[in-house]
Amino acid sequence: MVIGAMAEGVSRSVEAVGDRVSETFFEPVIRLGVTGLARSGKTVFITSLVANLLDRGRMPQLAAAGDGRIAAAYLQPQPDDTMPRFDYETHMAALTGAEPHWPDSTRSVSQLRLSLKVRPTGLLGGLSGPRTVHLDIVDYPGEWLLDLGLLEKSYAEWSQEVLDRIASRPVAEDFRTQAAQMSGRRDWEEADAQALARGFTAYLEGARKAGFSDLTPGRFLLPGEMEGSPVLTFAPLPPERDAPRRGLWREMERRYEAYKSKVVKPFFRDHFARIDRQVVLVDALGAIHKGPQTVEDLRRTMADILGAFRPGRNAFLSRILMGKRVEKILFAATKADHLHHSQHGRLTGIMQALVRDAADRANFAGAKTHAMAIAALRATVEETMTYEGESLDCVRGRLMETGKLAALYPGELPEDPARLLNPARAGEAQWLDGDYQIMGFAPAPLRLKPGEGPPHIRLDQAAQFLIGDRL
Repeated sequence: MVIGAMAEGVSRSVEAVGDRVSETFFEPVIRLGVTGLARSGKTVFITSLVANLLDRGRMPQLAAAGDGRIAAAYLQPQPDDTMPRFDYETHMAALTGAEPHWPDSTRSVSQLRLSLKVRPTGLLGGLSGPRTVHLDIVDYPGEWLLDLGLLEKSYAEWSQEVLDRIASRPVAEDFRTQAAQMSGRRDWEEADAQALARGFTAYLEGARKAGFSDLTPGRFLLPGEMEGSPVLTFAPLPPERDAPRRGLWREMERRYEAYKSKVVKPFFRDHFARIDRQVVLVDALGAIHKGPQTVEDLRRTMADILGAFRPGRNAFLSRILMGKRVEKILFAATKADHLHHSQHGRLTGIMQALVRDAADRANFAGAKTHAMAIAALRATVEETMTYEGESLDCVRGRLMETGKLAALYPGELPEDPARLLNPARAGEAQWLDGDYQIMGFAPAPLRLKPGEGPPHIRLDQAAQFLIGDRL
């Protein structure tokens, strides 16, 4: 094991040096990771970002686009032969067709390379032609990022944490009963292990629908080709002292450790370790709509996610990163088009407060962080309506369920984020002084002019923060 670790370290050192030399003297590569939890809009974000970099008429806040230094942009063949290509064309067709609809969500890791021809600035601009900068966008589920925390926990520790966390959740009642019945089982069959894993997966699916985001192991909800394999057939059980070697608890422990070594570590080694810029998308409005408990769960989950950007705390991660750190991290509250622009500043403030603990840790590690409210694809228009003599700032869009146009007044977000976070930390069941609504809007039919990408909110500002300094 020691020799293997040394060999892996040497190999990664050589690869890192080779990459730096290649990028310094030839064509630089920006590796942008895009992640977030379910329904945060990763697929739409990537699709709209690529479309708006190809046709930059709506990107004035991206400096290189605003001053015309990007001479051309074009998609390149997939740079990694072992990774699926992000299906940009299919997703773009879903958003821009005659009957537009939201594309399918992220199910696994994928990648896309967009190359930009950029004219240099200053004295060099007149002496040399455009240079090529490659933007490699890596799309991966946020649930997989949460799995990093498992590397530091034993099966007993993880089981106890999960069982304590779900003890008061009605959606977990069936699984808690099942786990109690299976506890202490000495004689068991494979069908018992599979039934227990199915019960736990059913809980995770229910928790996701209820708005919770602490959903580990991440691959249980996105199993891919490993569905039904022993490495995904385990579940938390109450800790047992002196558990028998061939008992069910020991088998669950063995499979949990296999999951860490055969699923979690390869993802971080093969994909995460190569990222140098990161977007974390967050459906903060959806969490607020669900209530205080989901907001507090989201706050804790964001802190866990940011643990992946602190290599010093994890020996495995420190070894594979070899001193490399993510340089910039953007926390983006999505679906800003569900609010009137007058409330976007409040949503940004809530986003900053939600990730305060996590962002402070990332800053300490040397990464620059930023929070903002965005909509990668604007699906609504704003209007002001009068109700009972009072003017209400609303948004209007096409409802997903019925296809009919409807106006929404979601309620006023608080100016002070503590009015949301304090009840959430206190475990309140519902908001005491506000009722925050959200609707599911479908994408609007688009009529794009030549040179224009899809309409958005602050996507150009997000791009400037993430990649502007490298263009």
